[in-house]
Amino acid sequence: MIYSKHDIHSIEITSSLLRQGKILIFPTDTVYGFSGVVGKTDEKIRSIKGRDETKPFIQLISKPSDVLKISNDFIPESLLSKWPGALTIIVNDKNNFGKTIAVRCPGDEWLRTVIENTESPIYSTSVNRSGKPVLLKIDEIISEFEREVDAIVEDGDSRSPIPSTIVKIDGEKIIVVRKGAVEI
Repeated sequence: MIYSKHDIHSIEITSSLLRQGKILIFPTDTVYGFSGVVGKTDEKIRSIKGRDETKPFIQLISKPSDVLKISNDFIPESLLSKWPGALTIIVNDKNNFGKTIAVRCPGDEWLRTVIENTESPIYSTSVNRSGKPVLLKIDEIISEFEREVDAIVEDGDSRSPIPSTIVKIDGEKIIVVRKGAVEI
């Protein structure tokens, strides 16, 4: 199924499919991403992408305060002020001692509403086969993955190939793991 992000029912359709455990491709505030509900869809996404089982996916949340549901870490205001936006912060997982989670509150309002309506964080990982370049053109995305995902939400070609900036906090120090769309 392919439908437009601008369809008046796109948020409802997308949220419903995600709650059902479906795998979707849709635009984020950076590039198109494979997405599914956290904890239910990671194996399916890994299979489609051909990704190593040890490399984690970014988890998207609907509002900055949702980070408190998954981590007890103190996040400096200098970072929180960049949310919503293309900033991913690696935090300690409060439910799995010694594990970390890469979390982002995206700048796209449509996407934040989808996440809120899904009532769960969702995974996001760039649309490409592991080790290959990220696909930016919607016709290439459809051609390559239409038969492997449950739906594609189209919004034209990606406007920028720049991914989110990824940081982690080490004590009082902020370490840039990957330079991206947000300056730190």
